[in-house]
Amino acid sequence: MRLYGATHGAKVVLMRILHVLDHSVPIHSGYSYRTLEILRHQRALGWETVHLTSLKQGPVAGAVEQVEGFEFHRTMGRGGFFETHRLLNPLAVIRTLERRLTMLIEERRPDVLHAHSPCLTGIAALRAARRADIPVVYEVRALWEDAGVDHGTLTAGSLRYRASRAMETWVLTHADQVTAICEGLRGEIVGRGVPVQDVTLIPNAVDPSEFTVIDSPDIGLARDLGLENKRVIGFIGSFYAYEGLTTLIKALPLLLEDSPDVRLLLVGGGAEFDSLRREAAALGIADKVVFTGWVGHDEVHRYYSLMEILVYPRIATRLTQLITPLKPLEAMAQGRLVVASDVGGHRELIRDGETGVLFQAGDAKSLAVASLSLLRDPSRAASLREAARRFVERERYWAASVGRYAEVYRRALGAPHSAAHQTAPVGK
Repeated sequence: MRLYGATHGAKVVLMRILHVLDHSVPIHSGYSYRTLEILRHQRALGWETVHLTSLKQGPVAGAVEQVEGFEFHRTMGRGGFFETHRLLNPLAVIRTLERRLTMLIEERRPDVLHAHSPCLTGIAALRAARRADIPVVYEVRALWEDAGVDHGTLTAGSLRYRASRAMETWVLTHADQVTAICEGLRGEIVGRGVPVQDVTLIPNAVDPSEFTVIDSPDIGLARDLGLENKRVIGFIGSFYAYEGLTTLIKALPLLLEDSPDVRLLLVGGGAEFDSLRREAAALGIADKVVFTGWVGHDEVHRYYSLMEILVYPRIATRLTQLITPLKPLEAMAQGRLVVASDVGGHRELIRDGETGVLFQAGDAKSLAVASLSLLRDPSRAASLREAARRFVERERYWAASVGRYAEVYRRALGAPHSAAHQTAPVGK
């Protein structure tokens, strides 16, 4: 291992880290956003990073692409039956990624493989590491089987669900070190037999310097959207069923009874887009809800500026109980009021009555009451906004989160790498 870069006591350490990823930019997702922040801040520490994505990246221009100032190595598929068949595709993802990873290890000689969930990337990394005698750090951002249930690709308790869970557990128990993005996941991982000292929390965060506190709305945008002189509550993100946006739609009539000038602004899109529009129409409030569709990343701050309250109404599922989202942190960094359901992932981010307000998941009346309590009390709202921004600045900023990897990598490099010499649950 080469020594320079980040400081540990009197020692200066730089590692070459090969990140093994499901996908990356230019695909825009919370997964891609977290990856970019990790890479940027690891580079700032003086570490060298190499980046490889799986077949899940989809069509690519070539074996290497330059995106957002980073060089991403791609796994190129051939599009045959093995890759496109729904049941065989996971095996194709593992085997093609393993082959590409083996070549890249030989070429770049990394000190550590850092595989990011799902387990398919972890299996490929462990199999390649077995031959190269390199330690593997596995980062859990969500549990594959639970994400599949919430996205409708798996049924809880089914054979595929149990197989996915077994594969995920295999990776967790064979990696040299494991990281988790939140306490809910950390507890789940330890419960699967991973020693607690081998599981490190690397929480989601934001870069406060990229988000300024919004003092006034974008009047031109408000005019364009028909929201001038309205009290706007809203949501920005993907319209998945587990986000609970139906609960938010159902809460709007209750809000309008008390405050007729309230409007709902929904920014984004996804599988639930059409059903949400139909729900608004069925409730007779279609003219009180503005659907913008997706907006460009550089335009999002304008939409945040219009929203007096950002609402995150996730319903209670295994996924939402275990996983913390990024979007509430972005809102808090901009001094927006945050109202969120009381699922476990939100409780890790929001201190009820201090940095935001929580309501009972799935309960439209509870959501309405929580929102009205802030609309009616400007002084309380101001104190919550200030406390939320301070929380982000002091506890949830990327430099602090990414700095925790130094100890994770140090432990991995000192481990016997027993995981790298085990046979993975895939054919030779």
